[in-house]
Amino acid sequence: VNFNGNGTNTFMGSVSIGGYDAHGYKLSVNGNIRAKEIKVEAANWPDYVFTSEHKLSDLKEVENFIQKNQHLPGIPSASEIQEKGLNVGEINAALLKKIEELTLYVIELKKEVESLKTKNQ
Repeated sequence: VNFNGNGTNTFMGSVSIGGYDAHGYKLSVNGNIRAKEIKVEAANWPDYVFTSEHKLSDLKEVENFIQKNQHLPGIPSASEIQEKGLNVGEINAALLKKIEELTLYVIELKKEVESLKTKNQ
């Protein structure tokens, strides 16, 4: 431990607050954490969804997956989260991927609606 007079303290090992086992983590807190900002570094941000190589799943396949598994494809189930916890960076990337895919589905649907309107006029 290195205590500096400027308010910066350096701990070379792990820090545990509230008696939680810090094994495998630099910081472990057994309780709530409050912060104005948390920065999570994400390596695989899903902008690839907008490339021509990325193919959207057929909505019938998505529906079948949901009916069988009771959660979205690519998103952990409630029991997985309960058992393993939640990686904030990974889940944010997965949720953004779903939002981007939903946006593309809506764009497709809008085009279909416009086409049907034109045919019915």
